[in-house]
Amino acid sequence: MRIFIWFNYAEAVLWMGMAVFFGFRIFKRKADQRGLFLVFAMAFFAFGIRDLVEVQTGAWWRPWWLLLWKGTCVAVLAIAFYRLFKRD
Repeated sequence: MRIFIWFNYAEAVLWMGMAVFFGFRIFKRKADQRGLFLVFAMAFFAFGIRDLVEVQTGAWWRPWWLLLWKGTCVAVLAIAFYRLFKRD
């Protein structure tokens, strides 16, 4: 296997591991932050699935919807982290 394939599998495991981490953290957060941690878990899981799809397509930008998928995950995570760390 090429290094690209191994790297994407490793990334998928990393992102899905993050999804599990945030999924378990949902139950340890205050009620007002649980929804945000659910967003984290779902976005990281989607990011991991996207890496598995990327192995099949051979590129992160082809087809166009894979690039859109990645951009959406990054945007959702950026907004979620902003909301988590913003100062009131």
